[in-house]
Amino acid sequence: MSQQRSTAAYSAAARLERLPISGYHRVIFIIIAGAFFFDSIDLGMMTFVLGSIKQEFGLSTAQAGLLASASFLGMAAGAALSGLLADRFGRKPVFQVSMIIWGVASYLCSTAASAQELIFYRVLLGLGMGMEFPIAQTILSEFTPTRQRGRYIALMDGFWPLGFITAGLIAYYLLSVADWRTVFVVLAIPAAFLLVVRRYVPESPRWLEHAGRHDEAERVLSDIEARVSRSLGVRTLPEPVEIHAAAPEKRGALGLLFSAQYRSRTIMVWGLWFFALLGFYGLTTWLGALLQQAGFAVTKSVMYTVLISLGGIPGFLCAAWLVEKWGRKPTCIAALLGGALAVYAYGQTAILAGSETPLIVSGLIMQFFLFGMWAVLYAYTPELYSTGARATGSGFASAVGRVGSLLGPYLVGVVLPNWGQGGVFTVGAGCFFVAALLVYVLGVETRGISLEELSARQPEPSARAVSVPRTR
Repeated sequence: MSQQRSTAAYSAAARLERLPISGYHRVIFIIIAGAFFFDSIDLGMMTFVLGSIKQEFGLSTAQAGLLASASFLGMAAGAALSGLLADRFGRKPVFQVSMIIWGVASYLCSTAASAQELIFYRVLLGLGMGMEFPIAQTILSEFTPTRQRGRYIALMDGFWPLGFITAGLIAYYLLSVADWRTVFVVLAIPAAFLLVVRRYVPESPRWLEHAGRHDEAERVLSDIEARVSRSLGVRTLPEPVEIHAAAPEKRGALGLLFSAQYRSRTIMVWGLWFFALLGFYGLTTWLGALLQQAGFAVTKSVMYTVLISLGGIPGFLCAAWLVEKWGRKPTCIAALLGGALAVYAYGQTAILAGSETPLIVSGLIMQFFLFGMWAVLYAYTPELYSTGARATGSGFASAVGRVGSLLGPYLVGVVLPNWGQGGVFTVGAGCFFVAALLVYVLGVETRGISLEELSARQPEPSARAVSVPRTR
């Protein structure tokens, strides 16, 4: 009790930052990453079932592109809405609601009697998924100490390629014995994971303190400290060291995004998300269908898409290591430029050649860089804003990205008949190059700096230098 009394005068940030990484942190990570994983399965599944749906409803390529884009419309709205709600009402309740929405919507997709009805349910599904992604990264960033923050969030994003691969395996086996409707029924089941989140994930103490709910923050912090102590088998924890934080914000979360403090960061991260997701989803949503058009059978195209996705596993692991060793900004630029070159090579040589070996090898390299890019995106974004605007900033960045996601598949459906597959991959490569340029010009480095110190920093005169601050 004496330790609790002595630490009560410190801020939530100071008390959380001084905690050693423990089994408690890893449990929170597994739960949040698990929810992220199930959501990613739903998101990735359209890559594998689009061809079957297109055939059943007799859709043109443009119509199929519109269907593929439908969930991203919902995701744009969900991401923007969830950020505002989470900064107003808390991270945990919004996170739980998002899981309910995507679980129900996934089941409804299986009942669609027409393409129009399926589009509506995909928008609803996207609303739930869009709400979940930015809240997951916000929660994890606020619970994890600075020295491991980037690595843990990047590893969380690694559950996205795992989800994508799982989606492909589910599609491969279910489509051989059932139809795409059965796939969506199965995908609704993991929404029950909500019960685990409700029981084991507390509200963010940083947010509770910011909201003026100090008694609740104290209870949550005391419980976290007790759990960390038990996990480590120690009776005392390191003494907190107070962290310099910015003065309390007087404007709303949305207004803060374009304040002098955050304006350049917002422009950078919105452009980054837009162009990165425009290129990524424009390509991956159509990947199975493009392989089918190149002459591969449905089940074979699914297996090739799953196989090359394995390149994403070392990709996100490498990014998770580099964001702490090298820094967020240079890792992000490297992943984007590498992705641009790999995408161009994949489209110009592998698919057009129709040969299996270069198709698989170049595809593995492409997914290595693209999933590494995702890992940096999720690690970098929540670090750019203060507690009062973190979920809003992450949510709106994701929402702008989902606009790119919405346009990407439809754009491919329009470009493909006119410029062919080579043109599609050239456009994708250009998107990643523009995103890299934005990070180079406007990006700031966040490695080794607490969230509170980052929010207190004044805007830099020039953000072009790729500098890496020394870890404290």
